[in-house]
Amino acid sequence: MQYVSHYLSPLGNMLLSCDDIGLTGLWFEGQKYFASKLSEDVKEEERQVFKAVKEWLDMYFQGKKPTIHIPLHLIGTVFEVEVWQILGNIPYGNTQTYGELAKIIAQKRKIKRMSAQGVGRAVGHNPISIILPCHRVIGANGKLTGYAGGLERKYKLLTLEGVTINDDF
Repeated sequence: MQYVSHYLSPLGNMLLSCDDIGLTGLWFEGQKYFASKLSEDVKEEERQVFKAVKEWLDMYFQGKKPTIHIPLHLIGTVFEVEVWQILGNIPYGNTQTYGELAKIIAQKRKIKRMSAQGVGRAVGHNPISIILPCHRVIGANGKLTGYAGGLERKYKLLTLEGVTINDDF
């Protein structure tokens, strides 16, 4: 069984989903792949994890680095989950490129190279926006590239974290 709740952020309405293990989704309404990991068996119900997520988001949107631990339940392929876990290690106020993420995965797998495009696809399918900070992943040239929630939101999220972006997007 999955549960859902809603959060009104300064950047638009968000849908939260969880199961008995942890948070399974956090999407901006209307974003690409919206609710893609949501099962058909859902119930709207306030759960403890939703209270923690909403407190985390309140802190985040106030420009503070959240310190609340959110239990996650990542539902995806082995590769997607591997990429999403690495996203969680990108520090607040920092960015990494798709190529840098690919190098991390290649080193972890003890292989020569990993496709930055494959990493980009997995990043784009991240079901837990903001908490797993896919908005902190930028192009090799330092420019904003793809964000399922839209480049304007990506820009605003990075700016909120104090990241200077020299991009017209």
